[in-house]
Amino acid sequence: MAMKYSTLVVDDERIARNRMIKLLEKHSEHIDIIGEAENGIVGLEKINTLRPQLVFLDIEMPGLTGFEMLQKVNSQPKIIFTTAYDEYALKAFEENSVDYLIKPIHPERLEKAINKLNQLDSFSALQQLAQQLSSNTRQSALNTISVSIGNKIVLVKIENIILFKAEDKYVTVFDTDGNKHIITQTLNYLEGQLPPNFIRVHRTYIINKDKIVEIRKTFSSRYSFIMQGATDETIQTGTSYTTAIKKMFSL
Repeated sequence: MAMKYSTLVVDDERIARNRMIKLLEKHSEHIDIIGEAENGIVGLEKINTLRPQLVFLDIEMPGLTGFEMLQKVNSQPKIIFTTAYDEYALKAFEENSVDYLIKPIHPERLEKAINKLNQLDSFSALQQLAQQLSSNTRQSALNTISVSIGNKIVLVKIENIILFKAEDKYVTVFDTDGNKHIITQTLNYLEGQLPPNFIRVHRTYIINKDKIVEIRKTFSSRYSFIMQGATDETIQTGTSYTTAIKKMFSL
């Protein structure tokens, strides 16, 4: 069943606000409009009192801009920015917004934004379930990692994992079948749960020692690893890990 989001519309232009509400009413299976606000100050008050799950937010408004308002809210609703200007797009995505819509907003573009919202929530739900499965099946060291593939959750055996790579807010798992999976556990968490053949060589990498094909010394007196099945990855020891790696491999 698709999720239905309690929604607030914040825009200082009444015509734009009314048009957005009419467009959203056509998506009543996903959107439940619980309020509107005519500027950033009123928007801040309504977010803190109504606690909407989703906010369609204009950026340039009197009193408080959309960005300034987000710095003051007590909750963290999902945000879809609506603006007549494209110059704020980068900053909008730095605020972890779901999407960025340019006025005048076309129905087809709005539908894409709502679909994107639903896809993100579906992915998040699968990741949470995957984490729960990993926790429930963990005894001492991990022997499987739960990953989401489409609408399924698959258990990948630890011995079939080549390396873990931290990327932005997620970690990518490289397996021996050439697949790459996204998980939400951090490297710091994994480092404390994985068996001893997995070693931290850099702040962004944990590698499977059994999958190392070659170790090379670099010009900077560090070491790089060529991994079985992941030869395109350039894996070099971080400064704080080099001494321990030298001892481990008697380099």
